[in-house]
Amino acid sequence: MTEKDTMTQLTDRAVYVTWTKDRVRYSDLDPNGHVNNGAINQFFEDGRVHFREARMSTGGAGVILAGFVVVRFACVYHAELGYPGEVEIGTVILRVGNSSYTLGQGVFAGDTCIATAEVVTVCVDPATKKTKPIEGKLRDALESSLLKA
Repeated sequence: MTEKDTMTQLTDRAVYVTWTKDRVRYSDLDPNGHVNNGAINQFFEDGRVHFREARMSTGGAGVILAGFVVVRFACVYHAELGYPGEVEIGTVILRVGNSSYTLGQGVFAGDTCIATAEVVTVCVDPATKKTKPIEGKLRDALESSLLKA
């Protein structure tokens, strides 16, 4: 599947495995009166944090011990977003590699897809700060959240 195909698929609400909501703040507006790209990118980050808490948890013990570093963020803006309002952020896994995984995300206002993103994240050892393989429960959690073809 090409990157264009993936970005098109990410405009479909049905592909996402986790959802979270956020409010559009007045401070998110730019001089043109619509929500600026920095605020939309913050919605994506909120979605990634929610995904990690919802899908990469070890039960009562918290998040699976691993560090994560975003190494690539690609976003397509599809529609304007205004104030006031609420958005929903969907997140799904697109690919799982040896030490990295790719998230697909969408920001929606109602049925309208505002923006989509692909985010490549590398797993690192928190102590050494070096890349480490994705294994065990972490791999299971990511693979159980893969986009269904």
